[in-house]
Amino acid sequence: MTAHTSGLHHVTAIAGDPQANIDFYIQGLGLRLVKKTVNFDAPSAYHLYYGDEAGRPGSLMTFFPWGKVAPGRIGAGQSTTTAFSVPAGTLGWWQNHFNALGVNSTISRVSADEERLSLRDPDGLQLDLVASSTTDPRDPWDSASVPADYAVRGQHSSVLTVKNPERTLRVLTEDLGLRITGETADRTRLEAGAGGAGNIVDVVADPRGPSGLVAGGTVHHIAFRVPDTATQELWRQDLAERGYAVTEILDRQYFTSIYFREPGGVLFEIATDTPGFDIDEPLLELGRSLKLPPWMEPSREAIEGSMARIQLPGENNPALAAR
Repeated sequence: MTAHTSGLHHVTAIAGDPQANIDFYIQGLGLRLVKKTVNFDAPSAYHLYYGDEAGRPGSLMTFFPWGKVAPGRIGAGQSTTTAFSVPAGTLGWWQNHFNALGVNSTISRVSADEERLSLRDPDGLQLDLVASSTTDPRDPWDSASVPADYAVRGQHSSVLTVKNPERTLRVLTEDLGLRITGETADRTRLEAGAGGAGNIVDVVADPRGPSGLVAGGTVHHIAFRVPDTATQELWRQDLAERGYAVTEILDRQYFTSIYFREPGGVLFEIATDTPGFDIDEPLLELGRSLKLPPWMEPSREAIEGSMARIQLPGENNPALAAR
C-alpha cells in the first residue's frame, strides 16, 4: 500500500520554563491547554498539549518543557517553522497584541493569497501566523485573551528545512501520499487530504546551511494523521518493508504513534485521530489536572513531587473559573 495521510496531527517542540510556556501559548497565542501529562520516557518533565477546545488533530502543538535546557540550533534536518491559521485581515490586531506582551513580530506578504506574521516564543521557537484569502472553516477556541474573531483556527503548515530536498520530497509523496502543489527556486509546497490550512508542508532546500541541533526552542518531531490503529499498523508494515527503521506502535493514551526518521533528518510521527483527549477528563475540565497513564499511577506521588509547580490561567476552563 501507499499511505495517504489526511493532514497534520501535531508538532512537538522542546521548551524551558513550563510556566512561561503556559503563559505564552494560552494568553499570548490564545490556545487551550487540553492535556497536562508527563513525558512517558522521562516522567520528571511535563508533556503539555495545546489546541482548540477539544484538542482536535490538526490544532495541536505540544511541548516537553525541561526547565533548565540548553538552547538548540534551528537548521537543516528539522521542522524549522510552525505556522498557525488566523482569519484574513487580523494580523494588525495580532501585532498589537504581541507588542503589548513585549513580543517582537514582523508582517510579510508571501503571495497574493497569503500574509504572515513571524515571531518567536519565549524559548526562541520560530512561529508564523498565516492569514489566507481562503477561509479556514475550523472553529476557534474563544479565549479571554484572544476573541474568536481573531483566534487561531488550528495549524496552517510546517516548514521542513533539509540539505537535499529530493530525498525528503520522495518520502512525502511516495511514502506518505502528499502531493506537490507549488514550487519556487528553493521551496516546494505539498498538501495532504483536502489541502489547505492544516494539511500543508513546505520543504525548503538549504544545502550549505548549518545542521539543526534539537534542544530548547526547536521542534522535536512533526506528526501526520491516520484515522485508527488498524490503518496505522498497515502503514507501519509498509514503511518497514520500504526499509525505514520504524518503531512499534506506542500507546500515547490519547492516540497511538509510530516514528521514523526521513533521509533529510526530520523525525516523523504517524498518530491516530482516536481516542482523543476527553477519555480521562470531561471536555469542560481539559488540562486542569495532571493525568498519568495507568502504568504510572502507582508512582503518582513521587512524580508529582518531582514536577515544577505551575499555575493554569482561569480562562483555560472559563465555566469552572466563574464558579
